[in-house]
Amino acid sequence: MKTRQSGPVGRPRGFDAGEALERAMLIFWEHGYEGASLARLTEAMGISATSMYAAFGNKEELFRKALERYTQGPGAYLNRALEEPTALGVATAILTGAIRTTSRPARPHGCLGVQGALATGDPGRGVRDLLTAWRNDGCSRLRERFQRAVDDGDLPPETDPGLLARYITTLAFGIAVQTASGVGHDELQEMADAALRNWPLH
Repeated sequence: MKTRQSGPVGRPRGFDAGEALERAMLIFWEHGYEGASLARLTEAMGISATSMYAAFGNKEELFRKALERYTQGPGAYLNRALEEPTALGVATAILTGAIRTTSRPARPHGCLGVQGALATGDPGRGVRDLLTAWRNDGCSRLRERFQRAVDDGDLPPETDPGLLARYITTLAFGIAVQTASGVGHDELQEMADAALRNWPLH
């Protein structure tokens, strides 16, 4: 004799959560946290506010998920760059990746992690702190990579890994701001090339 299954039967969401999150990421990327209104987000995602809350939580939680998607997608150039065999290769790949990601014609210009919540009021403090930690984490990982380069003899022993990491991340963040201000790809590449001309060599 068959027994009847107990408990509610799950109802399908009726939308692609991955696609909806991708669209939310693009809205946050283009408009920032505060500029991305609930109406704008749900319209782009093609779902109701009720469905959004059920699937992703509140707006701040949605932003956190969108930042994770950005980090694993458009921002993944950092992870790839850290695998380069030389410190100069790492720095070059980071700046090249920043230029490519922030100036792609079909995507919003700038960087979600840099401009997403630079100017937010008290309600956006959690997101502002999240992005500060996100940027600092990238710099810390780069510092560790440059420390390894010093230890391996790829960088001169007198090199300050922390200062060099801050220099490269500041350039990368500056590229994002310049791109959002309309500076073109070629000009940004010339700037990056000039910045790396005096790279510390053994």
